[in-house]
Amino acid sequence: MFSKKIMPGERPCFPKKAVITAGMPYGNKKLHFGHVGGMFVHADIFARFLRDRIGKDNVIFVSGTDCYGSPILESYRKLKEAGYEGTIEEYVQQNHESQKETLKQYEISPNLFGASALGRTGEIHQEVSSTVFKKLYDHGYIKQYSTPQFYDEELGVYLNGRQVVGKCPIAGCTSEHAYADECSLGHQYMPNELINPISVLSGKKPAFRDVTNWYFVLEDCIDELKEQVVFLKKNTNTRKYELNIIEEFLKKPLVHVPKKYIEDLPSLESKLPAHETTDEEKKKSVTFAFDSLELRDEAKKVLEEMGIHYTAGKTLVPFRLSGNVEWGVKVPDMEEVTDLTFWVWPESLWAPISFTQAYLESIGHDRAEWKDWWNGDDSLVYQFIGEDNIYFYAIAEMGLFGGLRDEQCDMKYPHIIANRHILFMDTKASSSSEIKPPMADELLEFYTPEQLRMHFMSLGLSSKSTGFKPQVYMKEEERVGVDMVLKDGNLLTNVFNRLIRSCFYTTQSYYDGIIPTGEVSEKIQDLVKEKVLEYERQMYNHEFHRISYVLDEYIREINKYWVNQIRVADQENNDEIRKQVLVDCFYACKVMAILVHPIAPTGCELFREYLNVGEELWNWEYIFEPLAYYTGDLSKHTMKFLEPRVDFFAKLESQFK
Repeated sequence: MFSKKIMPGERPCFPKKAVITAGMPYGNKKLHFGHVGGMFVHADIFARFLRDRIGKDNVIFVSGTDCYGSPILESYRKLKEAGYEGTIEEYVQQNHESQKETLKQYEISPNLFGASALGRTGEIHQEVSSTVFKKLYDHGYIKQYSTPQFYDEELGVYLNGRQVVGKCPIAGCTSEHAYADECSLGHQYMPNELINPISVLSGKKPAFRDVTNWYFVLEDCIDELKEQVVFLKKNTNTRKYELNIIEEFLKKPLVHVPKKYIEDLPSLESKLPAHETTDEEKKKSVTFAFDSLELRDEAKKVLEEMGIHYTAGKTLVPFRLSGNVEWGVKVPDMEEVTDLTFWVWPESLWAPISFTQAYLESIGHDRAEWKDWWNGDDSLVYQFIGEDNIYFYAIAEMGLFGGLRDEQCDMKYPHIIANRHILFMDTKASSSSEIKPPMADELLEFYTPEQLRMHFMSLGLSSKSTGFKPQVYMKEEERVGVDMVLKDGNLLTNVFNRLIRSCFYTTQSYYDGIIPTGEVSEKIQDLVKEKVLEYERQMYNHEFHRISYVLDEYIREINKYWVNQIRVADQENNDEIRKQVLVDCFYACKVMAILVHPIAPTGCELFREYLNVGEELWNWEYIFEPLAYYTGDLSKHTMKFLEPRVDFFAKLESQFK
C-alpha cells in the first residue's frame, strides 16, 4: 500500500488502517506557534479526517516529546547556572506536560503523546532502540569509526553538538546556525568540516580528540535509495520539492573550489585522486566529483595542505548512531564498546514505532501488532514533518528501515509529508533566532483554536514558505487591511455559523423545530457531490490550502442560495419555497459539517448535538445520504432547541470591539 498518484476526476482509495505521526518537539521548551501551525495542525486534520473516512478504530495518531539531545542538555545547563534545582528528568517532564496541554488547547488529538525518556513510553522506547540496534548490527549495517570530537581544553570536557557553533561547510548553505555535525537546515557533515568552530562554554576554539562511535553505513544504501526515489516520482503523490531535496543528497561526493584559488587547473587535477571535473564558464567554482567518500577525503587533505579553500557538496555520509553523553537512550554494549548512548536523531526516527507499541499496550492489545499497522498490505504510515527534517525522515529513515528488513519484519517506507517553513512575519520561526516567535498558547489570548486552525491550514505550506502575520503582534501603523487570521476564521465564525443558525431558527419559528420532509433539489445534490469529491482528492494529496478553497466556495454558494431563496419565500409568504430551502440547506449543512469536522471539531460536534443525531453522522460511507437516514422518520424527529444568540463557531469577546 502506498499513496499513489490519482488522475483528475478519479476518486482516491485510502488504506484500511493508518498511522499518522507528527514530528517530535524537543523537551527543552514550550511549543511555539511554528510547532502547531507548521505541522501539528495539518497532521491532526488528516488524522481526524481518516477517523471519519475509514473508522476511528483504524487510525493511530502518535507523537511525543523528544526528551534527549544536545539542545536539552544545553538548556538545562544554563537553567542550572541560573539556580534551577530540579533534575533533568523533572525539567523535561515539566516541558512535556506543557506541550500536552498546549496541544489539547488547540484540539490536537493524538491517540498517544508520549515522551522518549519518561514513564512506560520511555521504557518501551529503550527496548525498541536496543532491538533496532542489534538487528542492524546483525544485518551488517553498523560499523565502528574513530572520529574527532570537539574537546574544550580550557574546561577539560567533551562538547556535545549544541556546545559548538560555527559556519556550515556545505556549499550554498544559508543557515545562520551550524553546530558540531549538523546545521539548522539539516545538512550533515563530519565535525572536522565545521568552519571556524567556537566552544559556547569557554568562547575558545576547541581541540579534537578521537572517540569511537557506532555509525550506520548510509552511503551503502545509495542504490536502493535512488531506486526508491524513481518509484516515488512515477507512482506516488510525494511532494516534488521533497524529492528534489532527496536527490541532492544522492549525488557523488563533491568538492567545490572557487576559481580565484586555482592558478593552474591541470596541475591541481594531477594532485587529486581519481575524479571528474566540471568547469562551467558562468560558475564561480570548479566542481570535483569522486566515486567514494574516501577519495573525497583524500582530495580534501590535498587541498588543505595546499592552503586552498573549498566547500563540500551534499552527499550521504555515515549516519552517527551513538554518542558519549550520559543523558540518552542506552546503546547495547558490543565489541568492547561500552557506556554509549544513542545520538538523538536516529532514535527519534523509530520513536513513533515505540509510541505505537505503547498505545497498543495501553488499550489492552499485543505490542507485536505494531507490525500490522506499520507494515501490513492494507496499511500506510503518514509522517508529517518540517522541511528541515527531510534528510532524516526521507533519507536516513529509509536507509535504516531498509536495513531492518528480514523474514520476520518486512519494513515498509512511510509516506513523508514535508511542509515548507512557516515564517513569523517574514522571518523563519525558530526559538534560536533573534526575533522570538510567539508561544502557541499566547496566541489563544487573541484568537480561538478554530480560527487559528483554519488559518494555518490555509497557508499553503505544501509548496512555499509562508509568513504568519497576526496583526495583534504588529505596531498600530503597520496594521494595513484585514487580519488574515480573522479573515480565514470568518468562513466559520460568520458565514457557516450564520447559515446554521438561520436554518435552526427558521425551523423553530415555522415548524416547531421539525425539519420539513422532501427531496433535495438536483442542483444542490450536484453541488454537494462536486465539492465532496474535490475535498476528498485534496485531502488525499495533503493540499490543505486547497481544501480551504473548496470549503469557501461551497459554504458561500449555499449561503447565497439561502439568502436569495428565503427572501423570496418571505416576500411571497410562500411556504413551499421555505420548506424546500430548508430541506436543501439542512442537507448541505450536514455535509458541510462532515467536511469541516476535522478542522473545527468542537463547533461541528455542537451542530450534531443540536441536530440530535448520533456520531454516525461523521461516517463518510453515508455522506450523501439524506437526513432521514440518521433520524428515521423526519416528521417525528425533533431537534434540540437552539436558544437565541448561540454560536456554533464563536469569536472571542475582544474581537467584537
